[in-house]
Amino acid sequence: MSIKPLILVTNDDGYQAGGIKALTETVRPLGDVLVVAPTEGQSGMSHAMTVKVPLRLEKRIEQPGFTLYTCNGTPTDCVKIALNRLINRHPDLLLAGINHGSNSSSSVLYSGTMAAAMEGCLYNIPGIGFSLTDHSSDADFMPYMDIIRKMILAVSANGLQKGVCLNVNIPRIPVSEIKGIRVCRQTKGYWNEEFERHIDPANREYFWLTGNFVNEEPCAEDTDEWALSRGYIAIVPVQIDMTAYDSLPALKKLFRNTLKGCEINKL
Repeated sequence: MSIKPLILVTNDDGYQAGGIKALTETVRPLGDVLVVAPTEGQSGMSHAMTVKVPLRLEKRIEQPGFTLYTCNGTPTDCVKIALNRLINRHPDLLLAGINHGSNSSSSVLYSGTMAAAMEGCLYNIPGIGFSLTDHSSDADFMPYMDIIRKMILAVSANGLQKGVCLNVNIPRIPVSEIKGIRVCRQTKGYWNEEFERHIDPANREYFWLTGNFVNEEPCAEDTDEWALSRGYIAIVPVQIDMTAYDSLPALKKLFRNTLKGCEINKL
């Protein structure tokens, strides 16, 4: 009797979000599915993990081939506790999402969705973070699920390079208008943020984060932002090794000269 693939699913919008429900229903026929998702939304938590309060797991659903737990921690917590306490074999795939809203360009740095996928990289689990460019809580993911299913099957069959996961962003346009898939790089850009000042009913000030995204290379045709704006699905391979290798020679030279004659000059 063959063992079904084990698929670990999480997100950062919380277990009740439409995106993770659509993703879960799509992958259930593909293997044994374990969902460990935040009890509440954890957007913008990046790779944070909980160290100051107890983590709690609650089993919500248990059916043949499908189990769902909630965790009061971050997406990274969800992956860590699943691997440490709930799984007795190595997962074949880690899926995060589907995120309500884009995780393209520098948003990947803040994304709890992508942090969960990257956490899987540390354990050599092929991971994919999915996002749809629709922030609404009632976003309709179903038209895109056949495309997502085919991506999952392709990665499941072929694997990924060790230490690499995929950041998949899908434009919110009719499926018939999607031009295809572009494997591309992360756009150079940043969020121009503002903190709006308000006064609450108790006459205390508070601040609300707003802002807009600034694309520093709008004409670069090899980026995720370009692909999304032209109706393509953007796939960016993301790695956990954040070393800026191109900077190593210049930095070695800089500090070799700076520390010349010092005992610590081991460069």
